[in-house]
Amino acid sequence: MHPYLSQFLTIAVIHLLAVASPGPDFAVVVRQSITYGRKTALWTSMGVGTGILIHVSYSLLGIGLLISRSVTLFGGVKLACALYLIYLGIGAVRTKPLEKGKIAEKSTRQQPRALQAFRTGFFTNGLNPKATLFFLSLFTVVIDPATPRIIQAGYGLYMAVATAIWFSGLSLLFGHGAVRRLFWRIGHWFDRFTGAVLIALGLQFAFMHRS
Repeated sequence: MHPYLSQFLTIAVIHLLAVASPGPDFAVVVRQSITYGRKTALWTSMGVGTGILIHVSYSLLGIGLLISRSVTLFGGVKLACALYLIYLGIGAVRTKPLEKGKIAEKSTRQQPRALQAFRTGFFTNGLNPKATLFFLSLFTVVIDPATPRIIQAGYGLYMAVATAIWFSGLSLLFGHGAVRRLFWRIGHWFDRFTGAVLIALGLQFAFMHRS
């Protein structure tokens, strides 16, 4: 087996396990799906996938190593992500019960624009400090430093596309009309639970130590 193919398969498996584990991206995409529907969630998923390219870019440039070794820089990334997740969480926690007779209005009311949905996914992933450490480890331990940059960039592009596809699948599942209507019955509790999870993740990131 070609060494680059073996390397790629290892990366693909590691990335699949990482992207499938519940985290900020998962919580945000599922909430977007149920609250706003497939279209908004798909744009959010595209944002999450594009956010991967931030981590790939600084890993290729060696900036990720600098971030991981600088207390100030890494602390700034953690704080930015923590505040953003807490901000999203507070908005979700404040969700009020849906009044009877307004279920039909929910699918069209207060729909975020495509750019807003994309931006939500982009910043949720791009500011994730755990993703910083994940990609730093991936590009320094799993990927041989001797691997040409163009091939490393190809690995990164694959992970960005695979991430977008994964979350797009979740968007289609949780954005299905029947699923959304089921969640709408207890929607405010779901939003509040999701908000609590996002706030908890934000606080975890704020006090997270480098390892």
